[in-house]
Amino acid sequence: MMPLMFANAGDENTIKKIGGSPEMKKHLENLGFVIGGNVSVINTICGNLIVNVKDSRIAISKEMAGKIMI
Repeated sequence: MMPLMFANAGDENTIKKIGGSPEMKKHLENLGFVIGGNVSVINTICGNLIVNVKDSRIAISKEMAGKIMI
């Protein structure tokens, strides 16, 4: 298991665990980041990530990406 921020662009990954505060977990869940779901990194800009999750492109901070374990 490793944080999403270390994933290679273009690789399809499965979410194994989501950390952080209950509020952050709920926020990530609302965005489509659920355990067992697929996520792929499209691009990294200054440490922040653009990811593809549930057929949507979403930009997340590196702090958030550090809470999503793949």
